[in-house]
Amino acid sequence: MSITAKELARKIGVSAAAVSMALNNKPGVSRKTRQLILDEAEKNGYDFSRLSVKKQAGGNIYFVIYKKHGAVVTDTPFFSQLSDGISESCKENGYKMNIRYVYDDGETLEEQVGDIQYSDCCGIILLGTEMSAEDFRIFKAVPLPIVLLDTYFETVQTNYVLINNVQGAYLATSYLIKRTRQQPGYLRSSYPIGNFEERASGFYNAIRFGGMSASKSIVHRLTPSIEGAFSDMAEILEQGEEPARCYFADNDLIAVGAMRAFKAKGYRIPDDIAIVGFDNIEFSNIVEPSLTTVHVPKREMGQMAAKRLINLIEKKETAPVKIEIATHLVKRHSC
Repeated sequence: MSITAKELARKIGVSAAAVSMALNNKPGVSRKTRQLILDEAEKNGYDFSRLSVKKQAGGNIYFVIYKKHGAVVTDTPFFSQLSDGISESCKENGYKMNIRYVYDDGETLEEQVGDIQYSDCCGIILLGTEMSAEDFRIFKAVPLPIVLLDTYFETVQTNYVLINNVQGAYLATSYLIKRTRQQPGYLRSSYPIGNFEERASGFYNAIRFGGMSASKSIVHRLTPSIEGAFSDMAEILEQGEEPARCYFADNDLIAVGAMRAFKAKGYRIPDDIAIVGFDNIEFSNIVEPSLTTVHVPKREMGQMAAKRLINLIEKKETAPVKIEIATHLVKRHSC
């Protein structure tokens, strides 16, 4: 009499779910465990004819949003366009997209990631905007294909899709210098985000290339949201600080919030203070004045991440790649 899947699980000392995933060639178990289960199944006379020989088409791709300190706001056009791009590529290739949030709460993170690993997930697109290289460690151990979206770690070998933040910030800052012929200030995020650190590099590269001293740029640390940046900038102005003639902002939310604070204090945009943002979110075109900003191809990023992941799922063994997408400046009326 042949051994059953449940009996096989007890014999090997693994879960029934792990045996099911291995026997049905589904993701969710390591290569070593999968091979052990298959070897023991064959040795103990498991009836492989019970398994469907029909190849499963597609599967469920999880778009996982890692949330650590609140900088990722998901009810924004930036997030929705990323999500739309992923969903479109999934549908085109016979996959479904599920959105899952993972919270770094210091207690249940391992359990949250385990729930994804042992679900119906066949691959992960991980939004790593708020992540550090150390944060990625727990995902590195998951035996599923992963594409890391919107961040990059020199010390982590995996697949990446992101934009060229350094290039975008350089373009924006150079444009400010050309338009105003003044030393640009910096409206910098108060949250430690890898993308913003790269934008800082682009900002200071442009300052130095323009023959200016980086130490002379006025820097304000602002919350990366409209209301937060407005409150922070209003407080700075109330304290009597003299603003710079022009500013580069880490993102459009900071730029718009700061613009509101400047206007409330009587400054004219761009006559008194010119501002350039970053991201080109939808309402940057309808604020008054409309915001000059760096365009991020958000939908295309999502599409590329999904295509790369599907390639990893279907072709199995491929070398990790870093896909870096260029940005361009959108010139409007704030500068």
